[in-house]
Amino acid sequence: MKKLLFLFASLFFLAPAENAFFDDKCYKLKGRCVPSCRKNEEFVALCQKALKCCVIIQPCGKNEYNL
Repeated sequence: MKKLLFLFASLFFLAPAENAFFDDKCYKLKGRCVPSCRKNEEFVALCQKALKCCVIIQPCGKNEYNL
């Protein structure tokens, strides 16, 4: 019984830390956690609660060598 209680307590305290890890990863990629991405966004990672991390697609710019 003590092992079961210890296991439950461990999982209860570790679950929020694991979920926050995914959100932090998304914010470092300069993304946002949403249910679905827009047309001008790209899916790059997962967030907590089955949300998707979406980042705006950056258009390719012309450089000085491609005239």
